[in-house]
Amino acid sequence: MTDISQQKENVKMHLKDLRLDLKRMHLAVTQELLLPQPDEVKTLIYKMEKLLKAIESK
Repeated sequence: MTDISQQKENVKMHLKDLRLDLKRMHLAVTQELLLPQPDEVKTLIYKMEKLLKAIESK
């Protein structure tokens, strides 16, 4: 696998992970009327920053 295709796979993996986390958080807010815990939000921010670094490194 080339370096570029590996980077693309990493970005896809990060996006899928973020999407799943955001879906869970959205369902908790809309269906259970529960706000996310601060550490959950911090974790998502960290994951988004990691994704941004992966994209910017191209």
